[in-house]
Amino acid sequence: MTQKKSSVAAGAGRPDVDAYRPQLSDIQRAKQRIGSVVIQTPLSDNVPLSERYEADIWLKREDLQIIRSYKIRGAYNKISNLSKEELDRGVVCASAGNHAQGVAFACSRIGIRATIFMPKPTPKQKIKQVTMLGRDSVDIILTGDTYDDSSKEAKEFCASRNACFIHPFDDPMIIEGQGTVGLDILNDTKKPIDYLLLPVGGGGLAAGVSSVFRAISPETKIIGVEAAGAPSMKRSFEAGHIVTLEEMDTFADGIAVRTPGEITFRICREQLDDIVVVPEGRICSTILELYNESAIVVEPAGAASIAALPFLGDAIKGKSVVCVVSGSNNDITRMEEIKERSMLYEGLKHYFIVRFPQRAGALREFLENALGPNDDITLFQYAKKNAREKGPAVVGIEVRSPEDFEPLLVRMKERNIVYEYINDKPDLLRLII
Repeated sequence: MTQKKSSVAAGAGRPDVDAYRPQLSDIQRAKQRIGSVVIQTPLSDNVPLSERYEADIWLKREDLQIIRSYKIRGAYNKISNLSKEELDRGVVCASAGNHAQGVAFACSRIGIRATIFMPKPTPKQKIKQVTMLGRDSVDIILTGDTYDDSSKEAKEFCASRNACFIHPFDDPMIIEGQGTVGLDILNDTKKPIDYLLLPVGGGGLAAGVSSVFRAISPETKIIGVEAAGAPSMKRSFEAGHIVTLEEMDTFADGIAVRTPGEITFRICREQLDDIVVVPEGRICSTILELYNESAIVVEPAGAASIAALPFLGDAIKGKSVVCVVSGSNNDITRMEEIKERSMLYEGLKHYFIVRFPQRAGALREFLENALGPNDDITLFQYAKKNAREKGPAVVGIEVRSPEDFEPLLVRMKERNIVYEYINDKPDLLRLII
């Protein structure tokens, strides 16, 4: 953090990727610049989490921002610093949702036009939020299956209109705006922070906040957190260069990025102590736990940092730990999927293709002889085939605890029940369920 960046002012062009380092003074100026639109979200202790992990767990509640995510910080910092000429040409961005909301709000507030490209699978709730926050200032174009698809088209559109592209993470002004989260955390804490956990997608938040901590609290261990279905930054760390994922799971859409940024990759590689990759099922369990125990509603990306806590093991016992809750833009229609993913991950939901003898009483025998007293059938799909001795049925069974699963398999084997277990065959499971 010793080398001053090249100019990032509006109209000055892109700074040298290899030279740029976020400076504490720049992030402090960003905090002043965005002060009129960003609220000081609470840094609150969480008793259930602290007791569960035997640590002092604090949550930085960026889900309580006006757009329900930290993305307003970088977007407003960037757009409010554009020249009048750039503002008159309008801005363009690509986003899976939260960055789009930040850009929409900033443009509505400043009074300029924005064209926002979003992936087609973006939750409807996020699309509605962008429309509401942008009012008459925003045009939304749904295109592509992922952020990267939308970004490609947005850049082509931007070039054709000579508009200003507002990158969601790989831009100095964006990084500095997101870095103000770190200033807020350190301003609000009264004692040293041992661990800081940050969700990582493209890396803008991690690059900015880690820069603040390396300047003010260098002893803090900074852990990035990615979803297992989209670990682009982790893979890039391991390879020593930027890696583009060929396939990814976009469930945690706020951090599902196929390719990290050039600037953010370099900064994160220098300043993060580690990256933890967490399964989407664990993220889902965390969403449900936060809601049931603390009445906190978060989106998958917003739960990622907390979902990583069990993967740190004994290292955090007795330590002070801050988890950044990055957003709460979750679509209520996704809750069934979230519950299903959670139960599969926790070992409470199991699916089988069972080949029943095609005779009267076969199902009753299965219920009486195979199921335990606490087992429950949640799905049964069967069509009788008269020309065959056995007919396959898809059977979903919910158990009370993971320990009930092995006895279920033992009983099925003892009764010579012919079955195929499909939990460990994700493609088949998605096709059937």
